[in-house]
Amino acid sequence: MITSWTGGLLRRRTGRLIATALGIALAVALIASLGSFLTASKSTMTLRAVRDVAVDWQVQVQPGADPDAVLAAVRSADGVRQAERVGFARSTGFQATVAGSTQSTGAGVVLGLPDTYRAAFPHEIRQLTGAASGVLIAQQTAANLHVGPGDTVAISLPGSPPVKVAVAGVVDLPQADSLFQKVGAPPQSQPAAPPDNVILLPTKLFAPLTAPLGKLDPAAVTTQIHTARNGRLPADPAAAYTTVVAAAHHLEARTSGGAVVGDNLGAALDSARKDALYAQILFLFLGVPGAVLAALLTAAVAGAGAGRRRREQALLRTRGLRIRQVTALAAAEAVVVGVTGGLLGLGTAALTGTVVFRTASFGATTASSAAWSALAMGLGLVVAAATVLVPAVRDLRGGTVAQARQAVGRIRSPWWMRVGLDFILLAVALLVFKASSANQYALVLAPEGVASISVSYWAFLGPALLWCGSALLLWRLATLALTHGRRLLTRAVRPLTGTLAATTAAAMSRQRRPLARAIVLLALAVSFAASTATFNATYQRQAEVDAQLTNGADITVTQPPGTATGPGAGAALRVAGVRHVEPVQHRFAYIGADLQDLYGVQPATITSATALQDAYFAGGTATSLMGKLAARPDSLLVSEETVKDFQLHPGDTVNLRLQDNRTKALTSVPFHYAGIVKEFPTAPKDSFFVANADYIAKATGSNAVGAFLVDTGGTHQSAVAAALRHQVGTTATVTDITQTRSTVGSSLTSVDLSGLTRIELGAAVLLAAAAGGIVLALGLAERRRTFAITTVLGATRSQLRGLILSEAAVMTAGGLTGGAVIGWALSQMLVTVLTGVFDPPPAALTVPWPYLALTVAAAALAITAAALNAARRSTRPAVEELRAL
Repeated sequence: MITSWTGGLLRRRTGRLIATALGIALAVALIASLGSFLTASKSTMTLRAVRDVAVDWQVQVQPGADPDAVLAAVRSADGVRQAERVGFARSTGFQATVAGSTQSTGAGVVLGLPDTYRAAFPHEIRQLTGAASGVLIAQQTAANLHVGPGDTVAISLPGSPPVKVAVAGVVDLPQADSLFQKVGAPPQSQPAAPPDNVILLPTKLFAPLTAPLGKLDPAAVTTQIHTARNGRLPADPAAAYTTVVAAAHHLEARTSGGAVVGDNLGAALDSARKDALYAQILFLFLGVPGAVLAALLTAAVAGAGAGRRRREQALLRTRGLRIRQVTALAAAEAVVVGVTGGLLGLGTAALTGTVVFRTASFGATTASSAAWSALAMGLGLVVAAATVLVPAVRDLRGGTVAQARQAVGRIRSPWWMRVGLDFILLAVALLVFKASSANQYALVLAPEGVASISVSYWAFLGPALLWCGSALLLWRLATLALTHGRRLLTRAVRPLTGTLAATTAAAMSRQRRPLARAIVLLALAVSFAASTATFNATYQRQAEVDAQLTNGADITVTQPPGTATGPGAGAALRVAGVRHVEPVQHRFAYIGADLQDLYGVQPATITSATALQDAYFAGGTATSLMGKLAARPDSLLVSEETVKDFQLHPGDTVNLRLQDNRTKALTSVPFHYAGIVKEFPTAPKDSFFVANADYIAKATGSNAVGAFLVDTGGTHQSAVAAALRHQVGTTATVTDITQTRSTVGSSLTSVDLSGLTRIELGAAVLLAAAAGGIVLALGLAERRRTFAITTVLGATRSQLRGLILSEAAVMTAGGLTGGAVIGWALSQMLVTVLTGVFDPPPAALTVPWPYLALTVAAAALAITAAALNAARRSTRPAVEELRAL
């Protein structure tokens, strides 16, 4: 019996079964694709974190411990690939005489490196010029002393006469912050900046040079064991972090306090695990609604034939079948569409991965991809059961045969409309949104001193309730409009239906429940596409802003501290591809006893090289505050933290102590507080000032520039940066935005959203088209009997076509309008709730109008095609149509 019934469904209800299976396939494909992508993204974050760490562990040998014993313990630890002994010694200064001019530096650091160090840790030292072995000098130190390969530098150590060494090469230390960290010290005790003066010596030269100092002051000479691990870590950053931290603690326990581990790898994985949670949040915020919408689409497709199914079940029961047997037939239909849709969805996911990511697993491991496929398949079967089997069982148990055979029933408002559930959901959504967007709210919870981190999932409640409440409110409004707006509907459809306008309006009013459901489904699909696309576009835009904010501009040429390069040197940087060069001063200023960074800018031209967003400032827009600096040169923009610490009010006089270039003494310079600066190109994230460069130069007697911001128009940054490096040599540091994109440590840029975007936006277009076209087509197909009777009663073909097109037009107008409003509200809420993902927060939403136009066009095209097809089928002879039905 089940086989015969299933065969009959496949022959007679082919279109409906295919449409239901396609809805399930879309949900399965979306879950499988996004799940595999999420797993692959986490693995990529782990690999990126490991790759970007130059030295995994810096094991500090404690006073009194044997360095050789610690080195042996490190080398024998699990997961250690290589370990090298490094010496650190404090110097009182360096001196060099070049071309008759003697230059001296302040205190510095001398490193002792074994010959195998650079091979073991290739990313710790970057060669600039000269030999790669022997005595090496850091780029900034070389600039301070005006020395290069072949020159002689005198190293001064406490208690010993200066020792002269010949410089073999000049190098850069790209990981200087971690290299010179205080191992084991809390973050607040770490040095504000790495040492300016560094010389690297071979171990065979370092040991005898520092031996007297070690005897005089053991604390002045320290030993670290730099360690490289083998890289075999779990794919998930959180699991990898736990593994690395546990291994570090185990090593400390083995040495019985003889060593403290500076866990650079653990620190990188700590940041990566937070980023992984943000990726998970994005998956839930942006991916799950698509799967839910696909399930709703499936339910709507299955529900389009609910009346017919009830009559078929009633007929089966009148012919002697028991409820259990009818339920088995419904279960067979659910299995057919569930398995078919699930397999089709998995095939679609694999094809998507192959086309977009060149691998069917989206880059995830086989086991992870199989797990997500199994989960997606199970969800597909659940959707099939919920949309096909559950309604059938409910109808069988909740109604009689006579009720099921009724062609016309009493329409009653659903319970949620009577209790006002839509208004309740919207009110609660606004309350949750207000709480979740309050100051100091953190979506990712990482308590200080606690190894585990988590997500505050209750913040998901706001967007979820807004989505549900808006959908129900739109359903209510559509139902009210179709019920009480017959006169307006009659006027609106008269151009299409002529004298049949009143009948058309009455028919739509009678069909208000399925028509309202179709409007809501289309609106949800459009809102999903709009909110997802807007969030993704805003995300990508802010990723670029973050990279430019960190680097300063397309290319930044940074001068070594202490140099007196004036703004005129920017003319030499105008190589091919450069549009504008902007000088920016970088000084240090005391406010009270607090030393902070001070940036001097040219207010009229700073925006020619870099973007200044209004979100960077408070108390005015970027344009207005730059205007204040230009109109009143002594104006000062102060960081928010400093404003709070010193209780500043607009117009207050702020006396900063700056170094006078003529006397080399600190001098008090008056400024007037004009506004708050939260972010600024190349500036740190905590405390700093921004002022007029000309005013600073006049007050200090120096117009020395700290950096040049180079604008290339957003193109050819790498090539122009290479040309500038060749031109400036070792006298300055050149960084370009392409480097910064891959190295910046914010949670925004470390999560690559491009793959997720392509999957979601493609699915959103399909959902919008299906929500408009398939639902309308099936709804019209179920009303062929009505159209045939209308034809018998005298309706012309043009009137009948107008009736169908009128219904399609009402659905399109209501769905697109509602979708636009819901999408706008969701976009605003998503960006606000997910503020932690953005660094810096966006000043405004970035709307991808071309994609939205494509989505609307796809939905309109699908609806038009469905309406025209239904209109064509309505021209069949009425008698033939009624006989077939």
